[in-house]
Amino acid sequence: MKKRYIFPLILASVITLSGCSLSGTSSSNSLPAETSETSEKTSEESAVKDAAPTLSSSDMFTNNDIEIGYDEETSAKIILSGDTAACDSDAVEISGSTVTIKDEGTYILSGKLDNGMITVNAEKTDKVRLVLNGTKINSATSAAVYVAQADKVFITTVSGSENTLSNGGEYVAIDDNNIDAVIYSKDDLTLNGAGKLTINAAAGHGVVSKDDLVLTSGTYDITAASHGLYGKDSVRISNGAYTIKSEKDGIQAENSDDAEKGFIYITGGSFNITANGDGISSSAYLTIEDGDFDISTGEGSESVTMPTETFGPRGGFGTETTTSETTDTVSRKGIKTDGALNVSGGSFKTDTEDDAFHANGNILISGGCFDIKAGDDAVHSDADVTIKQGAFNISYCYEGVEGQTITVEDGEFDITAHDDGFNAAGGADSSGFGGGFPGDRFSGSSDCSITINGGTFVIVSDGDCIDSNGALTINGGKLNLTCNGNGNTALDCDGTYSNNGGDITTNDGSESNPGQMGGGMGHGGMDRPDGINGGMGRPGGMERPDDMDSNFNPGGMGRR
Repeated sequence: MKKRYIFPLILASVITLSGCSLSGTSSSNSLPAETSETSEKTSEESAVKDAAPTLSSSDMFTNNDIEIGYDEETSAKIILSGDTAACDSDAVEISGSTVTIKDEGTYILSGKLDNGMITVNAEKTDKVRLVLNGTKINSATSAAVYVAQADKVFITTVSGSENTLSNGGEYVAIDDNNIDAVIYSKDDLTLNGAGKLTINAAAGHGVVSKDDLVLTSGTYDITAASHGLYGKDSVRISNGAYTIKSEKDGIQAENSDDAEKGFIYITGGSFNITANGDGISSSAYLTIEDGDFDISTGEGSESVTMPTETFGPRGGFGTETTTSETTDTVSRKGIKTDGALNVSGGSFKTDTEDDAFHANGNILISGGCFDIKAGDDAVHSDADVTIKQGAFNISYCYEGVEGQTITVEDGEFDITAHDDGFNAAGGADSSGFGGGFPGDRFSGSSDCSITINGGTFVIVSDGDCIDSNGALTINGGKLNLTCNGNGNTALDCDGTYSNNGGDITTNDGSESNPGQMGGGMGHGGMDRPDGINGGMGRPGGMERPDDMDSNFNPGGMGRR
């Protein structure tokens, strides 16, 4: 009687997550054909900055990506034993502690290699599944799992199993490929299962795919000296639980050769990311439909000392800035993309040294719960920000929401800002280490605007609560705005102002004359329940406790 294993998918415990319907089984050692082969290679999709392409799970994930079942009887069994291994399959070649898989099929690995590796070097059309069942592999000088060639490789963890893959701290070249990860694949790579996989990268990255990296289920604990997860063409995640500690980015997709690739697509999962670089970063676009995210970067938001005040122009306060000769150029944003950012749901808790959400292209947020602490902006776009829905608790930031244009259809906003709560301005963002933050400001432009059609707003700021360098239009919503003075106002605009139905309450009367009231004159800034005084006007510099030069001149600077 054949023993066939089909493990239940581990559903990540998330707030407001909608379940993914995952199904599909296999009973043959040969993996079935992919059902969406052309969709996986999204060569025709354009990663423009205007908007992320409309994607679907059926396009992004195949049946084999989701399938975690296998037929034990027809699978080849590889037994690892210290400095050697044993297998009776002709498709497996063993040389000392190096195991090479040369043909398509399913291979069950168990046992331990003290200093060895699993290599997949099959035909370019072959699909290979590696099943980890209590597997522990350490490679002192290379990858624990190395995919030199295949069509696609699947790494599946057995239900209830504990598996560990690690590198000893260096990578010594064994061929022409630059192997630099505990799991390194030249081709498409999928990780799934119902067990746990621990990855320790004393050097290099945790997991690297030079093609698409797909993760659909399983529990992962990744510690990496560089990036945690990396996919050159894309990173696609539908489910699973991820704990990532990385000295660079937690999750990164980057392709400098093709602007349409290097994207990230997440439809669910639980993520606890502690990164010394960005939490999640893509070179193309970034789409999040659901998930539970807890992201911290660098030393956190409150490691950034906001500017102090001196009496200055506009009847308010200027900025006193201390600088030094060292500049940190590392980006430590929470969720960042060089293209467009689309968030339609999920639960987000961030504590970032730089922006929490950042896009060089447009940002569209149509749902989600956001608990944000940021050393710079909570939400920043170099282009347009559109918020259709969402609950935002922004308790610490330089500016709350910033873009060339900002449009709010609905949502709940509770913002405490050291400068502006909402700021519409034009130009490229120079925020981030080396670009100078916080206080990085756009220049004024008639193309800038803020439009509020609905929502509930409670904003306390040391700058303007709502500041548009162009037009300001309020068609609806309930706004309770408190400006702590410093020469600023609750409402401020450089262009036309119209209130066509908004319920606005300010502490300075600026709803009738935006930008002209001089603010509530906080004389010392904004008091916060945690005892931090934000006290600032329209600053352009900041002092950092690590003596790094923030490259600011008092009074602000335009964005480059």
